[in-house]
Amino acid sequence: MNQTEASQSPTATQRRTFIKTAGAAIAASAVLGMVPQEAVAQRGGLDAAVLNFALNLEYLEGEYYSYAVFGTGLEARGVGVDGVGTPGPTIVRANPQVPFVTASIQQYAAEITADEVAHVNFLRAALGSARVARPTIDIQNSFNTAAQAAGLGASFDPFANEDNFLLGAFVFEDVGVTAYKGAARLLANKDFLEAAAGILAVEAYHAANIRTVMLARGLASQAQAISDLRDAADGSSDLDQGIIVNGVANIVPTDSNGLAYSRSAQQVLNIVYLSATGIAGGFFPNGLNGAIR
Repeated sequence: MNQTEASQSPTATQRRTFIKTAGAAIAASAVLGMVPQEAVAQRGGLDAAVLNFALNLEYLEGEYYSYAVFGTGLEARGVGVDGVGTPGPTIVRANPQVPFVTASIQQYAAEITADEVAHVNFLRAALGSARVARPTIDIQNSFNTAAQAAGLGASFDPFANEDNFLLGAFVFEDVGVTAYKGAARLLANKDFLEAAAGILAVEAYHAANIRTVMLARGLASQAQAISDLRDAADGSSDLDQGIIVNGVANIVPTDSNGLAYSRSAQQVLNIVYLSATGIAGGFFPNGLNGAIR
């Protein structure tokens, strides 16, 4: 199957001059739950901090999928990675392109790649000169650490085959959904809130796609191990579910009200840092760029 290059054009609608409000210290403490939500609203929101937090996560997803599908990263797709903060490389093994053998899975992966590339472009355009640079991203050693912590073995290569690729994608997608939902209340600009809702919906489609294919391929036990690892990292709250619950399919993880779960920025950081204490590491060895890190 010929692979279609991911679209590099950012979404044209909903772009506005970005509102640069809230100091970095206030932004970081508020989003991490140290300032009451009423105070956040009175300060006009934390748009720059929240969108840059999202941009860091989109860099991670964009790099993972781009390398998996095309064997090259965001810069080879024509995506900018410059900005505020300390720039870094993406650590990945040689020849990471996944040897897909199932046409549908390869097409799913290419479509998701195009979406994630578009998300990076959109957020960078929305933030303008306030956008953060891509920090150092590790999509090689981090998976080994995650595999060991989840009890899946001493090492794990997400680019080795289709099943491994799906498990690697599963690490990110559910986290993205809960991160966008948790951050929604902090956005003051309604245009950005609408855009964030649009990205959340796309991430949810991705997550459901990955979960469905994993279930069909008999990856429930591995998915549960990853889900348990995320739950252990993000604290005592049960905010995660595997792809089978009580012996039946569980494609859409929801609470008792049928709502998607929310995670705070700190809970998301714990997961991507692979640290219950929020110390930089894991997929971001040197931490994120921006106020929330």
